Amino acid sequence: MTQPVRVFCRIFFSAAVCLSIAANAAGPAASNTDPLVAAMQKELNRAKTDLAKSDPAPYFLSYTVYDQNDLQIVGSYGALLVSGGGHRRNADVVMRVGTPALDNTHLDNRASGMTSGLLPLGNDPNAIARVLWELTDREYKRASPVYLKVKTNTAVRSEEEDKSADFSDEKPQDHEDVNLPKFPFDTHSWEDRVRRLSAEFRKYPDVYSSSVVFSISKSEMSYVSTEGSAVAAPATMIRLIVQAETRADDGMDLIRVETYQALTPDQLPAETQIEADIQKVAADLTALRKAPIAEPYDGPALLSGRAAAVFFHEVLGHRLEGHRQRGENEGQTFTKKVNQVVLPEFLSVVDDPTMRQLNGTPLAGWYEFDNEGEPAERADLIEKGVLKDFLTSRTPFKGFAQSNGHGRGQPGLMPTGRQGNLIVTSTKTAPDAELRQKFIEDIKKQGKPYGLYFEDIQGGFTLTMRSLPQAFQVLPVMVWRVYADGRPDELVRGVDIVGTPLAALTHIELTGDKTDVFNGVCGAESGWVPVSAVAPAMLFSEMEVQKRAQSHNRPPILPPPAADTESGAKR
Repeated sequence: MTQPVRVFCRIFFSAAVCLSIAANAAGPAASNTDPLVAAMQKELNRAKTDLAKSDPAPYFLSYTVYDQNDLQIVGSYGALLVSGGGHRRNADVVMRVGTPALDNTHLDNRASGMTSGLLPLGNDPNAIARVLWELTDREYKRASPVYLKVKTNTAVRSEEEDKSADFSDEKPQDHEDVNLPKFPFDTHSWEDRVRRLSAEFRKYPDVYSSSVVFSISKSEMSYVSTEGSAVAAPATMIRLIVQAETRADDGMDLIRVETYQALTPDQLPAETQIEADIQKVAADLTALRKAPIAEPYDGPALLSGRAAAVFFHEVLGHRLEGHRQRGENEGQTFTKKVNQVVLPEFLSVVDDPTMRQLNGTPLAGWYEFDNEGEPAERADLIEKGVLKDFLTSRTPFKGFAQSNGHGRGQPGLMPTGRQGNLIVTSTKTAPDAELRQKFIEDIKKQGKPYGLYFEDIQGGFTLTMRSLPQAFQVLPVMVWRVYADGRPDELVRGVDIVGTPLAALTHIELTGDKTDVFNGVCGAESGWVPVSAVAPAMLFSEMEVQKRAQSHNRPPILPPPAADTESGAKR
């Protein structure tokens, strides 16, 4: 039975995905990728020839190898918890048995299309071939019986609404780039920096748990297929995450996170800037502990640019992912709304994974080729409020037969249509002061004592299955009551944004004139992938919030050790 799917996004998980912690990882992922690709291609050709004699025979086979070098330094209260990294290779063998019109991956059987395992390091072609042979054999024994089951079920079940093929016909790709970005890196210097930054939290007795995480991930994706594609592409991710937690007297857990991303370590913010941000994180947590719990609310709301970016990622972006437009288990919110108005006419939305940065800010959702070996493409999803396109992989659906380079997934999971860099633009903008004034006017017009301003959001999740409510839940961190009578804004806690997409998206009245970037990772059926979302601040005439579920665990019984009086004074 198909399990309900919840799609998760978190800013603060961004350094904890796919990181191996072992030996030093400062060097390149491999000395030469060419022998690896040659070994993959040779074994692929042999498997293609031999399996062609099988019944049923596969019509498509691909090998993808992820060669990853990772380094992670984690500090807490002035000391290191982790400092190390590792080198590993993951291999994914994808096999499709039958025909592109109907194969073993049909509908809920996508998992049958892939078998994964660890591949030997180095470039010994015999060792590489041996493991690929074993994985290929295992995958055929998995895929072939599933295909026979699919054929039987198709013959006895009622006719499907969407009769699209199971696999798209795409042009073979030939791209070889094994030049990982090179930059100087001093492990000991960054260990000292992480110690100093994490020691800042020793000043704050209200912070019960904290960490500073620095990570570098260098990887190469090598892909070959029986269609003739041969792709090798590098990627590098540099991140610094500051995370702190506390607990209110009533048991509510509270968290604040700041995430920084760069193309090279020296592009991260200066240490003084991060120290200032840590001070604000700690001050926010202290204020949240004392803040009143918010009540359920329905009325005017103002979202900052970063909050609006997360909102659009959750509420709209996931419902424009291609695989959600096909299958009787999916809610298909926007499937039949192509060329119809789904947003106010002043808003447009694109997803452009070819953009490495925006206004000097690196974008986490950048990539050259997706995980199906297709080149990344800009997708113009919504133009002046009208739905035009979806995020497509090589799984076709009615009216959309080709991939636009958005087939994404983590190693070991079949790729699906996913977001990369989701960018919202507006032609109806106003400066911050004017936007706030319009917000207060809406509060008065609706007879509300206050509206809610959402300054920051930590993530959220959305439900897209037909058997469940087509709802979303976005998890704010910093929320303020803005009073119509001019009283100072009041910080509140314990509230989540809830609603359904078709209703929520129609209430946007006006946007700010500047954009903000959200960088994080998103989890769904195909695993965790880096994403970015970009949006201006947005004024909603109506938004619904509910009380957040909370624990009733007491804060620490013992007081914390004496706080430092100076930053990093004791180590």
